[in-house]
Amino acid sequence: MPLHAVSPAAAAAPPRALSSARVPQRPGCVPERQTILSSSTNFMSLHAGLVRFFSTPLVYQNSDKRAVLRHATIEEIEAEKSVIEDQARERMEKAIETVQNNFNTVRTGRANPAMLDRIEVEYYGTPVNLKSIAQINTPDATSLLIQPYDKSSLKLIEKTIVAANLGVTPSNDGEVIRVTVPPLTSDRRKELAKTVAKLAEEGKVAIRNIRRDAIKSYDKLEKEKKLSEDNVKDLSADLQKVTDEYMKKIEAIQKQKEQELMNI
Repeated sequence: MPLHAVSPAAAAAPPRALSSARVPQRPGCVPERQTILSSSTNFMSLHAGLVRFFSTPLVYQNSDKRAVLRHATIEEIEAEKSVIEDQARERMEKAIETVQNNFNTVRTGRANPAMLDRIEVEYYGTPVNLKSIAQINTPDATSLLIQPYDKSSLKLIEKTIVAANLGVTPSNDGEVIRVTVPPLTSDRRKELAKTVAKLAEEGKVAIRNIRRDAIKSYDKLEKEKKLSEDNVKDLSADLQKVTDEYMKKIEAIQKQKEQELMNI
């Protein structure tokens, strides 16, 4: 039987009947680009782009890689929530601490060194806390004794205390500064109550800003496709409960301070 010469290209080509076949379209499956099945020597590989199956995105990569479907698990969502909420709570606790410290600077009937905690003196052109450049004592219930480490700063400290409008009267004898704490008048109580309300509002603004930062962290995860829009809504609702909790803490210590002022 005579043999006919066959070119190398023809020998390598698969049978025409098996060269290609179109994938039948199943109900609920809408391919976004043509899906082709190719076969050669008993091997079949799927070449496809993005396929939508009941509105769920499935990303198929090259034939030598596995198809990837990525959704955040409940454990992953809880882990992200735990990290972000814990950081928010930590910052909110510090905000509460700051509010309490600021309340302590609002004087009551007794002399208290904390009254001067917010005093900053321009010491050689640099604002420094009064406590860092002077020793403060309470010799009795109605006065404070300020002894600066550098006596040349006496006049500057005295001037700064007067400008702070604390309702106290400093006097400088050239060695120390004595601050007399007079009894609170009705008008002065009202002024101090306004100061307390202002400090409380500053604390609430800080809490809101912390919440805003946490929401941004959730939004970032949504953009990275790690969380869905519904995930972010649920997590934001839980974060609002935490925010409300700390708002109530500020209101509680504000009320306590106002009562303290009224009962002196």
